[in-house]
Amino acid sequence: MPRRGLILQTRTHWLLLGLALLCSLVLFLYLLECAPQTDGNAPLPGVIGENYGKEYYQALLQEQEEHYQTRATSLKRQIAQLKQELQEMSEKMRSLQERKNVGANGIGYQGNKEQTPSDLLEFLHSQIDKAEVSIGAKLPSEYGVIPFESFTLMKVFQLEMGLTRHPEEKPVRKDKRDELVEVIEAGLEVINNPDEDDEQEEEDSPLGEKMIFNENDFIEGYYRTERDKGTQYELFFKKADLMEYRHVTLFRPFGPLMKVKSEMIDITRSIINIIVPLAERTEAFAQFMQNFRDVCIHQDKRIHLTVVYFGKEGLSKVKSILESVTSESNFHNYTLIPLNEEFNRGQGLNVGAQAWDKGEVLMFFCDVDIYFSAEFLNSCRLNAEPGKKVFYPVVFSLYNPAIVYASQDVPPPVEQQLVHKKDSGFWRDFGFGMTCQYRSDFLTIG
Repeated sequence: MPRRGLILQTRTHWLLLGLALLCSLVLFLYLLECAPQTDGNAPLPGVIGENYGKEYYQALLQEQEEHYQTRATSLKRQIAQLKQELQEMSEKMRSLQERKNVGANGIGYQGNKEQTPSDLLEFLHSQIDKAEVSIGAKLPSEYGVIPFESFTLMKVFQLEMGLTRHPEEKPVRKDKRDELVEVIEAGLEVINNPDEDDEQEEEDSPLGEKMIFNENDFIEGYYRTERDKGTQYELFFKKADLMEYRHVTLFRPFGPLMKVKSEMIDITRSIINIIVPLAERTEAFAQFMQNFRDVCIHQDKRIHLTVVYFGKEGLSKVKSILESVTSESNFHNYTLIPLNEEFNRGQGLNVGAQAWDKGEVLMFFCDVDIYFSAEFLNSCRLNAEPGKKVFYPVVFSLYNPAIVYASQDVPPPVEQQLVHKKDSGFWRDFGFGMTCQYRSDFLTIG
């Protein structure tokens, strides 16, 4: 038994040694097979069944490098923009601090370099304290109440409409859209990142996470503006699966008045070329010339009249009216341009503007049924500037006097009809036909 056991143990030992050598050999062959090839022309590893050369990987690396370079350039540009905006805000704050010198009435024009940002913050808080945000105000009657206007994410409900705005509409002007978007975002910031003194409890979602509100949770808002203090906003938010509403009150205080520019405007030598396109309406033209005589010839005396007449019918009557004014008032500063064509207001204005050959002049595009005063002519001079400003006056359009004064046997004289009342007419805020602009601006635009 001992001899057989020794032989068995010896065989077992050699068997294990052989197995170990075999495993070593297999491992050595596997390493040789998986080792990277040193031949430059050998295929590089890639997708199974396909061989990729070095050009492919170089192109891939170049593409990735260009992507990261583009991303880095974009980030650098954003950083530069943020630095520039931060610098501009700092300069504005510094300029505001230098200019603000709040007196007893809250108006400051002179700079004070010793003022600190806390002074400005204190002034803005004083605006909130004076406004009807947290406390009421004693008013003489219900007509002294400043009404709120409401809005949602998509619409604004307006009280002051005119004729170009509707009771319910989307905010068309960019500044109004930006204002409401900024207000909603500020309200979300207040709710999602509350201060310690905010009177609201931290709420968690059903999953135990912090509840975050977004713009889709905005229900409605109200705003009103006190012209001398600021704008008040009342915002309401609500999650669809909750019964509670979140209410945020914001106030945009107006800062102190700041001087932008102070200049002297000399209009003593400013001539206005009034251009009137006309066809047939001789009676209206006679009434127009009566007002023209009173305002332009007797009062202003710095006017040139250009009448562009279309057609032949009534032309002799128009000439007779102009000659009559000339003989009575010794007025010769007019030009009559007859055109044997159908009436075209735009063409008439263009012909009238081109007919002036005495250099730069302020033009007033006028219709024959327009009544204006000497004060308006000065407003025309003050609000138009060559190469910078064009003045579009909003005309008050009168209703038909036969309807307005139907209860009277005879309508009152025209001068007595020129009143701004709700029953007598409306502001034509959708019309841009009347304009005061310089000839060079008209020729450039046209």
